[in-house]
Amino acid sequence: DLLTLVLMSVDGRFPFCWLYWEMERARGECQTQLQQQTPGAEGCEGEWNNVSCWRTAAVGEVLTLPCPSPFLLLFGKNGNLSRNCTEEGWSSVYPDIGFACSSDLVFYRVVHILSTLGHSLSLGALITSTAIICSFRRLHCMRNYIHLNLFVSFMLRAVAVLTKDTLLFSEDQSTDCSTQPSLVGCKASLVFFNYFVMANFFWLLVEGLYLHMLLLVIWTYCGHLSVYMLIGWGIPSVFTVAWIVSRINLEDTRCWEINDNPVPDRLINWPIMASVIINFLLFISIIRILVQKLRSSHIGGNDQSQYRRLAKSTLLLIPLFGINYVVFFYLMEPDDETLKRIKIFFDLGLGSFQGLIVAVLYCFLNSEVQAELRRTWRSLTMKGCVLQDYRLRCLSANHTSTQFPRNTRAQSILQTETTML
Repeated sequence: DLLTLVLMSVDGRFPFCWLYWEMERARGECQTQLQQQTPGAEGCEGEWNNVSCWRTAAVGEVLTLPCPSPFLLLFGKNGNLSRNCTEEGWSSVYPDIGFACSSDLVFYRVVHILSTLGHSLSLGALITSTAIICSFRRLHCMRNYIHLNLFVSFMLRAVAVLTKDTLLFSEDQSTDCSTQPSLVGCKASLVFFNYFVMANFFWLLVEGLYLHMLLLVIWTYCGHLSVYMLIGWGIPSVFTVAWIVSRINLEDTRCWEINDNPVPDRLINWPIMASVIINFLLFISIIRILVQKLRSSHIGGNDQSQYRRLAKSTLLLIPLFGINYVVFFYLMEPDDETLKRIKIFFDLGLGSFQGLIVAVLYCFLNSEVQAELRRTWRSLTMKGCVLQDYRLRCLSANHTSTQFPRNTRAQSILQTETTML
C-alpha cells in the first residue's frame, strides 16, 4: 500500500541491526527445537547454520526450507533453500541465498541514498522559505499562512524520516547491535512518523481546498484559518490516536512495524488514500475552471499563449496537490518486479524532493517574495552608501580643518550636514 512504500524509505533497505536481532531470535528458537529432537543413530544432526534451522535428517534425504522470515519481510521475495544429507554430512545450501531470498541491493541502496538526499535538500529549502515568509510583514496573509503550515508538515516529515532512519535502522554493519533500542522509543518514533506523514497529505489537501474556493470566489469559507488548521493537524491526530488504540488492543507486537492485522494499517492508509483522491478531483476541477477563464473574453492573447498559461498553471499545481502520488495509486502491490521498482523509484526516490520543489515554486520564485527581497536589498545598499558617503565627508571636513581658520571649518561642517539632509 501507499504508506508501506513510504515506510520503506524510512526503515531503509538495509536495517542491519534489525536483521541481526531477528536472526538472533530465530537462532534461539532453533536451539530450543533441536534440543527437543531425539538424535538419530545415522544421518545428519540438526543444526543452525546462521541462516536457517535444519532438523535431523537421514542419509540421502533432501530438506527444503523457505527463505528465513526476516529476509521475506525485508525483500518480499519468496524462495526456497535446499540441503542434502550425505554420508560425509550436510552439503552446502543451494541455491545461493543472495539469489533465492534477496533482491538487487544496489537498486535499493541508490533509492535510499536518493531519498536521504531529497529529504535533506527539502528540509534546508523549507527552513529558509519559512524564515523568509515569517520575516516580512507584507507576506503575512491567509495564502502564505497555509503555505507555511504545508512547509512545516514537509519539514516534520523529513525530520521524522531522517531521524528514524539514522537512529533505528542504521545500514552500517560496524554498528554495535548487541543492545536493542527501547520499545517505547521505537514505538513513539513510528507514531510521530505516521502522524507527520498523514498531516503532510492533509495539508496538501488544504492547499487544494483553499485554491478551489478562491477560484469559485467563495469568500465566506476562505477566511477561516482555524478550519484549515483543524483539517491539516486535527484530523490526522484523530486517526493516529485510533491507530495507537488499535495497535495496543489488536497487534501490540515488537515495534509495531509488522502489519499482520489489517485494521491498524487501514486506519492510516485509508485517510491518506481519501485525501489523495479528493485532491485529485479538486485538481481536475481547478484545471477545468482555469480553462474556462482562459477562454473567456476578458483574457486576451491567442490560443497558443492561452495553452502556454494553462500548461504553466498545471505544472505549478502538480507538486502543490501531490498529484505525483496518483500516478501509481491503483497499482498498490505490482507483481511485476520491473514495475515495482519503477513505483518505488518514483514514490520514494523522486517523491522526497517534493518539499524542495514546493519551496522553490511557492517561495523563491514567488513574485511577492522576490519584490520584498529586492526592496530589502535596496534598503540595505542605500544605507551602506549613505553611511560610506557620510564617513568620507567627515574625513574631508577633518582634513580641511587643519588648513583653514576656525570659522571656515564651521562653515564646511554646516555645508556637509546640509548636503546630507
